Amino acid sequence: MHGYANPARFLKFARPATGWLLSIGALLIAVGCYSGLFVTPPDYLQGDTARILYIHVPAAWLGMAGWGSIAAASISQLVWRHPLAAVAGRAVAPAGATFAAICLATGSIWGRPAWGTWWEWDGRLTSMLVLFFLYLGYIALASAERERGGEGRMTAIFGLVGAVNLPIIHYSVLWWNTLHQAQSISLTGSKIAPELLWPLPFTMIGFTALFAALVLMRMRGELARTRLEARLRRSAVE
Repeated sequence: MHGYANPARFLKFARPATGWLLSIGALLIAVGCYSGLFVTPPDYLQGDTARILYIHVPAAWLGMAGWGSIAAASISQLVWRHPLAAVAGRAVAPAGATFAAICLATGSIWGRPAWGTWWEWDGRLTSMLVLFFLYLGYIALASAERERGGEGRMTAIFGLVGAVNLPIIHYSVLWWNTLHQAQSISLTGSKIAPELLWPLPFTMIGFTALFAALVLMRMRGELARTRLEARLRRSAVE
């Protein structure tokens, strides 16, 4: 990790990696979505409505994983002073917020036929909504600190504090009597029928690759902006 602290070394890796991740992600998403929509059979209880899981589950995973990445970047910034940590945190936040919003939207669409309502103040849904607002707060705070020329320490602290919400989201279906179904996939196995489950790894890996590509693109863009601003300042002095 520290080997990529040098921006030039990071960019040498990030440029080709972005293209590869975009290509792999697009291919896997296409295969997973096509298989989930047209190849797998309808669920025996929910029918075709259950097909939304191929989007909803990856979105939920990436919404949470995004904030986990922000927390890791915050630790790296506060403890090891990693020069790219703040850049990484700012790059992850919009992508994480987008997938958190997709998770909420698809969950609401799924909930309408399953629960008879678009929204319920369920523990899982409410804690995920809190995560989305945390993303918006992080983006606003990071932008304000950057405009003031700060190091981003307050943003990093906010990123660590916000991580408290992640175990709440994960265990919400166990801690409270909730409409949201219990965890269907774990390290020990899955409650989803194999004939419905097999396209899900394609979309999970595909959207994860897309997420990583978006983060690398934003990091590259911010580093280019920083270099341009430095050149403009030097030109103004000369």
